[in-house]
Amino acid sequence: MEESLSGTLAIDLGNTNTVVAFQDQKDINSVLVEIPNITSSPGVIPSVIWFEEPSKIAKIGISALEMRDNSNSDLFFHSNFKRLIGNSIEKNNQKNILNPNECGEKFFQILWANIPHKYEIKRLVLTAPIDTYKGYREWLVNLCEDISVDEIALVDEPTAASLGINIPFGSKIMTLDIGGSTVDMNIVKIEGGEGKSGPIAELLKFKGNDVSSISKQKIRCAEIIGKTGSKIGGKDIDQWIVDYFIPGNNNIKNLSKAEKIKCKLSSSVIKYENKYPIKLFTEQDKENDFYLSKEIFEKILISNNLLKHLNSLLKDLLNQARGKFCTVEDLNAIVLVGGGTQIPLIKEWITKKIPKIQIKSPPPIESIALGALAMTPGVKIKDILNKGLSIRLFNKREQKHFWHPIFCKGQTWPTETPFKLILQASKKNQKIFEIIIGETQKERAYDVIYENGLPKLSEIQDEEEIIKWDKKPLKIVLKNKSNLGEDTLKLFFKITKNADLSVKCFDVNDEFFGEYNLGNIF
Repeated sequence: MEESLSGTLAIDLGNTNTVVAFQDQKDINSVLVEIPNITSSPGVIPSVIWFEEPSKIAKIGISALEMRDNSNSDLFFHSNFKRLIGNSIEKNNQKNILNPNECGEKFFQILWANIPHKYEIKRLVLTAPIDTYKGYREWLVNLCEDISVDEIALVDEPTAASLGINIPFGSKIMTLDIGGSTVDMNIVKIEGGEGKSGPIAELLKFKGNDVSSISKQKIRCAEIIGKTGSKIGGKDIDQWIVDYFIPGNNNIKNLSKAEKIKCKLSSSVIKYENKYPIKLFTEQDKENDFYLSKEIFEKILISNNLLKHLNSLLKDLLNQARGKFCTVEDLNAIVLVGGGTQIPLIKEWITKKIPKIQIKSPPPIESIALGALAMTPGVKIKDILNKGLSIRLFNKREQKHFWHPIFCKGQTWPTETPFKLILQASKKNQKIFEIIIGETQKERAYDVIYENGLPKLSEIQDEEEIIKWDKKPLKIVLKNKSNLGEDTLKLFFKITKNADLSVKCFDVNDEFFGEYNLGNIF
C-alpha cells in the first residue's frame, strides 16, 4: 500500500509552465509532483488546455499538447492565458472558445482533480504576479470557493523567487525571466529589513472558511521599482532554430525537436565546437539530418537580434529605476528565472552588462513554487498585531517613567523568537519589580501645515498615546535587594498561539524565576 503524505501543496501557475510542489509536514525537503499524462517532467505542467465544444472534452498539460495539431486547434487549444488573467490593459485577441479566466479555472479544476491520492493536502499555497495582483487575486478568491482544503494562502511571485537563495528581506533585486512566450525584466524591493516586518503570505481560506475579506493577515507584496518585457520567448528561439535549416517551416514536430536540442546546448558541460544531430521534417514530410553546435546556436540568437532586444529592454528598465532613485549599485542580486536564462549566451550577456552584482540562478522553472513553500514553513499561519505593546520603565536620568515598546503594530504572532529586555533597579535597595504593560491607543500623528501654499510637516508632532492595561500587574520579588541602576532581571516576552502575552523571568545570573501569563492581547 502506498504511503500517504500529509502537508502543503504549492502551485505556481506560469504563462508557459505550471509547477506543482509538495512538502510533507514532517519533512524539510520539497518534492515535485508527477501526474501521469499531465506533467512533462516531475512537477512541471505545460500551461495549455484543450477544451472541445460541444463534447466538453478538456485536457491539460502534455495531453493537451498532443491535441494542438488537430483540426479546429485555433478554437479548442488554449495557451498564454495566465498573463491575461486580471489584466485589464492587455486584451485577448484569440478566437478560442474560452476566455483567459475560464482557461485558468478549468486548468486548475483538472489539475486539482488529478493530484495523486497519496498526497493529503492540508494547505494550498498559490502564487500571484504583482503587476496584475489585484485582479488576479480576485480571480483566485472566486476559484478557491470550490477547492476543498482547509487552509489556502497567497504569495507574490518575486518574493517567492527571492526566498531560499540567501537574499535578505529589504533587498532590491532584479529578476530576468525568459519563459516560453515572454521576456520579463523587473526590479523590485522585497518587504522587510531595516526594522520593518518581513513578507508574509495572505490567507484566503482558514479552517475551511473564506477569510479573504476579513483576515488581518494581508500580503506584503514586493514593491515594483521598474518593469519591462516583450512577447518573445523560448518558443520563438525554437522557431529560429528550425528556420536556420528549413526557412518558413513551422511543423509542430520540428519545434519540439528544436526545443530538445536547445536544452541540450544550454548545458554547461557541452563543448562549444561539438556538433549534435537534429532530425527535422521537410515540407514533403521527409526526415532529414542536420547538425547544430553551441557556436551555430549562438549565431542564430545573435542574427535574430536577441541580444540587441535584451539591451533595449534593460535600458528601459534601468531608466525606470533611476526615476525612482534606484541605480544598478543599489541592487543586491540578479535572479535568473525561466528556462531561457539557462542559455550560456544569456548568462554571459547579463554578467557583462551588470558585472559587479551577484547572479543568482536557482532552479529556473520550479524556483517560485519552492520559494512559496519556503515562505510558509510548515506552513505556520500567523495573525497581525493591530496595536503595539509596551512596558513601563523608569528613566533614572530624567527621573520619570516612560513606555518602551515590546511588540509593534504590524508584527506577526505567534512570535518565533522572544523579545529580550534587561531591567535595572530604579531605586536603592529595590526588591520588588512591577511589570506594567500598555497598548497603543493612538499612533503618532504627523500634522501637515501649509506655508505659502506649500505643504510641510509641523515642528511639533502628536505623541503616541499608550493606555495602561487594566489587568493586574505582575510583581516579581527578588531574594536579595538590588542597587540603583544595577542590571537585575532578564525578561523574555512572547505572544502565544492563544494570543497571550507571556514572559519568562531570570536574574542576571540566569536563575529562573518562572514563566507568567500577563494577559490576552485582545
